[in-house]
Amino acid sequence: MARELYTARLAKKICISEVAQCYHFEFEIDSLESFPFQAGQFMSAVATDANGKQQTRAYSIASAPSGKGFELCVNRVEGGFFSNHLADLPDLPVGGTIQCHGPHGHFVLNQPVTDSILVATGTGVAPMRGFTQWLFPEDGPDRSEGKDIWLVFGTRHETDIYFHEEFEALAARKPNFHYLPTLSRAKDDWKGLRGYVQDHVAKIVEERAARLGQTLPAAPVDPTIPAKDLSFDIYTYICGLNFMVSAVRDRLAGYGWHKKQVVFERYD
Repeated sequence: MARELYTARLAKKICISEVAQCYHFEFEIDSLESFPFQAGQFMSAVATDANGKQQTRAYSIASAPSGKGFELCVNRVEGGFFSNHLADLPDLPVGGTIQCHGPHGHFVLNQPVTDSILVATGTGVAPMRGFTQWLFPEDGPDRSEGKDIWLVFGTRHETDIYFHEEFEALAARKPNFHYLPTLSRAKDDWKGLRGYVQDHVAKIVEERAARLGQTLPAAPVDPTIPAKDLSFDIYTYICGLNFMVSAVRDRLAGYGWHKKQVVFERYD
């Protein structure tokens, strides 16, 4: 069955990191009244390369649903067809267009909302931005239900902390949103967290368990309960490179977390 292709027009393009050559794109699908999707899902872009071969690339949506648009966060990759194709699209005076299909994917927040640890590296922060926009909309009711939401965002250098000011402003506005950027190759003048995301996730889990009087590792889940009926009071959502995803999953498994508590999307 052929997927329906949409024509998406580039309405706005911003280079959010000159060093990393990371771009933030805002697309509009003019043929639609609205474009519904769930925060965390991805779009697949389609284009023909210089050799006449059709290329398809999946990109996490970096926004919550709003009107007929969606946003992406993409690093320009040397020799990479699609990242350069997107980065070179004109946005003014008339935006260039891409063909795309979607939304796709199951990397979405569990309902009802629980305490949640969002873990990302690099452009893996894109779906996390979608989650935070959905949970804490600027022009609508708060959907977080007062639950604690942590965002642990790891990268090498300060120049690569995408949407930094936006997340800082959200943390200042919402006391139950905790923003933890951490650098693995920080300069001496960096005053924030250092090291790898899995270490800071571990600290969150341990401090939360102590505050709630919970014992770690957690007791095993009753194997007679069907997987579809399992529910937990906290989930972790991870997006990034495979080795990071595995490191966080392994650390959480050491605390007795069930695999259903850990939702992830990885790319290499």
